[in-house]
Amino acid sequence: MTTSPVACVLFVCVHNAGRSQMAAGFLRHLAGDRVEVRSAGSLPAEEVNPAAVAAMAEVGIDITDQKPKVLTTAAVQTSDYVISMGCGDACPIFPGKAYLDWDLDDPAGQGVDAVRPIRDQIEILIKELLARIDEAGRR
Repeated sequence: MTTSPVACVLFVCVHNAGRSQMAAGFLRHLAGDRVEVRSAGSLPAEEVNPAAVAAMAEVGIDITDQKPKVLTTAAVQTSDYVISMGCGDACPIFPGKAYLDWDLDDPAGQGVDAVRPIRDQIEILIKELLARIDEAGRR
């Protein structure tokens, strides 16, 4: 029996190469098929930040297959939760969506030592988000 996801979450940052990719990796890892996970950027980079990939590998999460994607209106429109991470006003607003803004340092140009604390902050935020999604699903 196949069940559909209880929610769709879109993570948005400028380059879709660090914060949003790490957040998506954590949510996929922790939620499995319960949540549809997307990420995008207002100005996507060419590749995912290697320091973000390395930092995630340290906690057993592989994001090497991810590619930065451009933010589209359709992606926002079809998501239940939109989590922005420093993308400013680039994210369109639609009624009925849950919008959260996570104030996280930008890992662009940083080494893995600087990315680890950002990764750890993201993990805490993801666990809180997942609890929120689960609570909403029980209502």
